[in-house]
Amino acid sequence: MPRLFSYGTLQREDIQFSTFGRLLNGRKDELVGYEPSLVEIADAGMAAKLGKTHHANVTATGDPASRAGGTVFEVTDAELASCDVYEALFDYARVTATLVSGRETWVYVHVPAASRSGR
Repeated sequence: MPRLFSYGTLQREDIQFSTFGRLLNGRKDELVGYEPSLVEIADAGMAAKLGKTHHANVTATGDPASRAGGTVFEVTDAELASCDVYEALFDYARVTATLVSGRETWVYVHVPAASRSGR
């Protein structure tokens, strides 16, 4: 079963229910080589709808001493594919990362459209 690391709202039970229709099985862990950051929500209408001006994010530092805390969840392949569609709306892409526990996981990071190849 795939693992998905959340450093943001997916840790909330109400978000898990609204996204997946169930509570996810998860445990606290930390990403290695990342630090917490924020991404501004450029669309004022979307910011108003979400009730916030920034999305949580993590930024790769390349420093193995850097850590970003959160929760790693077990999800199905179908749930992961559904997350890909949703996260793409906000310019997030899924990448692999290593956790302090030594496990590999998927995590979403912000990739501005201007920095993607071919654009």
